[in-house]
Amino acid sequence: MQARAAPAPILVVMGVSGCGKSTVGALLAERLGWAFVEGDDLHPPENIEKMRRGVPLGEADRQPWLRSVAEVIDRRQLEGNGCIITCSALRRRYREMLAEGRPYLRFLFLKGSRTLIRRRLAQRLGHFMPPALLDSQFADLEEPGPDEPVVVSSVNGDPKSTAEMIIADLGLIPPTR
Repeated sequence: MQARAAPAPILVVMGVSGCGKSTVGALLAERLGWAFVEGDDLHPPENIEKMRRGVPLGEADRQPWLRSVAEVIDRRQLEGNGCIITCSALRRRYREMLAEGRPYLRFLFLKGSRTLIRRRLAQRLGHFMPPALLDSQFADLEEPGPDEPVVVSSVNGDPKSTAEMIIADLGLIPPTR
């Protein structure tokens, strides 16, 4: 009998807007040779427009987006290659929905202070999410508990150092070049 190959690792980079999900996620994917999926690209146009206007998303807005994220996770896992996907996953029930039936899935919570994130958002150009929504993001955030498949990483340093620290913390081995 032939042994089954281990499932491809899928890492969901989560946290409030402006914590560095896209930047750190892309750096991790590049360094590990994994695919990178920007979760913001999976939002329906109505969600993007709502956030652009400074209106926080409600439960009904988030559900189709989370289903799209889950579909991408399943598709990437079936392809058999590692993948990094960004998704705020602010509430525990969102993480539970994404993790259900996916034991290969892990979350990476990028954690930073409100002051640091606010400063980063003020410097960010060209993103649909206005800094005014940061308070609603922190209000919605339910920090992951120890019983969740989550690794917590501080975003106090620069993104490259943060990515390298995450690789070391997770025991991942980047491919040799």
